[in-house]
Amino acid sequence: MAIATIGIDLGKNSCSLAGLDATGAVVLRRRLSRGKLVEFLSHLPPCVVGMEACCGAHHLGRVFVAQGHEVRLMAPEYVQPYVKAQKNDDRDAEAIAEAATRPTMRFVSLKAEAQLDQQTLHRARSRLVNSRTRLMNQLRAILLERGITVAKGRRALALALGDLLDGEGSGLSPRMCELLGAMREEWAELDVRIAALDREFVETARASAPARRLATISGIGALNATALTAAVGEAEDFASARDLAAWLGLVPRQTTTGGKARLGGITKRGNVYLRTLLIHGARAALPGLSRGETRLGAWLRGLLERAHPNVVVVALAAKLARIAWAVLRSGADYDRRAARA
Repeated sequence: MAIATIGIDLGKNSCSLAGLDATGAVVLRRRLSRGKLVEFLSHLPPCVVGMEACCGAHHLGRVFVAQGHEVRLMAPEYVQPYVKAQKNDDRDAEAIAEAATRPTMRFVSLKAEAQLDQQTLHRARSRLVNSRTRLMNQLRAILLERGITVAKGRRALALALGDLLDGEGSGLSPRMCELLGAMREEWAELDVRIAALDREFVETARASAPARRLATISGIGALNATALTAAVGEAEDFASARDLAAWLGLVPRQTTTGGKARLGGITKRGNVYLRTLLIHGARAALPGLSRGETRLGAWLRGLLERAHPNVVVVALAAKLARIAWAVLRSGADYDRRAARA
């Protein structure tokens, strides 16, 4: 039984395997636990191992590469067309194996452990920021139920809480004052934890050459730079700058047929967190860049005259992604003087 390609449908506890020979015929079907999966592949001669790029796939991929196999990770949406009728785990494994053999398939590079660590830190920070936002919204709702309206912004809410809890005659019950005090302390703790992660990202960006190069681009700071390098490395998987922007979901959706082009809104595919950071960075950099006497500034001014500012922000985010690709691939800093008109 000569196995040329193995498709693995990963599960939390058990995994389904489908082995193909050189002609593409299924010669093996097996269901194994994760521990036995590694042992099983260690006894096989080197072959192509296909998996969907999901949780745990990069760790197993590095293990299989160390055993001498060639690992090919794919996005689940690219595997779906190869699943035949009556979907089950065995059919999924077979579809993964078949998709891994296609010459036009797009594969995901294995991430190093340092990249996964950075992505984990970013996800932890995102969770903390979301928790802080939920806490602040709940504080506003509690105060509004008692006839106290607070202006927008974190500072306005912090000042209002200080006046209520530190002053006299707030009009709130003692139990509510106690609760609001505990929630204010929770808010302060979240601020400390988020600030600690931000300082860590700054230190990481200073120590990483690709992140330092990215930080020379307007609208990309330590947070964006470390998130980009954690997600795409040095962008070696993207043949062009537009490929990176398309992977981030910052290009229009196409429904072209019969030679007639129809473009809609942005696709919003790919990494939602990374796309959000780039759009926020573009929004912050837009006023300064649009006033500059550069080709980019002239392009932004012309775009602002005929499009909504939010559209311009997304267009600038796509432009920043393309500049980031060029900076990563060239190995040089972004030269703002070269962009002058």
